[in-house]
Amino acid sequence: MKLFSRLQRFARDDSGVTSIEYALLGVLIAVAIVGAVGATGRQVQALYESISEQVVAALG
Repeated sequence: MKLFSRLQRFARDDSGVTSIEYALLGVLIAVAIVGAVGATGRQVQALYESISEQVVAALG
């Protein structure tokens, strides 16, 4: 009987739920930031390569 009451109390306990939700939200935001930075980095690299090619072509 003691085990059953402990299991019921554990099932009703929601003391850590909010912190877990915030942790999941933080992970989601971090993944979005990493994706955005990666995409932006590729675009900046392509821009610099284009500028470099144009400078080399202009200098002959």
